[in-house]
Amino acid sequence: MTVSLNPISNDEKHILQNLYSLYLHDLSEYTDGLDISTDGSFEFDSFELIWKEEGVTPYFFIKDKTIVGFLLLLERPFLKKDCDYSINDIFMLKKHRRKGIAISLLKELFKQKKGSYYIVELAKNIPAIIFWRRVFSALNIEFEEKKKIVDDEECLVQSFRI
Repeated sequence: MTVSLNPISNDEKHILQNLYSLYLHDLSEYTDGLDISTDGSFEFDSFELIWKEEGVTPYFFIKDKTIVGFLLLLERPFLKKDCDYSINDIFMLKKHRRKGIAISLLKELFKQKKGSYYIVELAKNIPAIIFWRRVFSALNIEFEEKKKIVDDEECLVQSFRI
């Protein structure tokens, strides 16, 4: 099995848009703030910012030459927080979850992008919270966790340094 983290080109944005709809569908289980659009898909209202703003980088998770998920990394100048990076969104197709792929790819990302990070999860999204705690444990990352209200939603915010 070979896995890689590949930046997404403008020519591939339609693929990311399809995956975002699946991601938002999964996320809708934990918030009342997400509903399908009139065409039956979930839309990321800031999707075009990914292609217009410096400091917003989408990556595909590739396993054996097949796209199995994505990650959206925020950094300066887009990121205005005290941290250097934020993993804004992360998604893996269900049949590829719990196989160590995401942890392996995050390890690679952290080798390339050293600095301070923060992650935000909806407090009701227990699978995401468990996932991130597994990442921190597997990669021996010390983190700080706080409850905060973000966009009128109760969230957990984890910060750490690589």
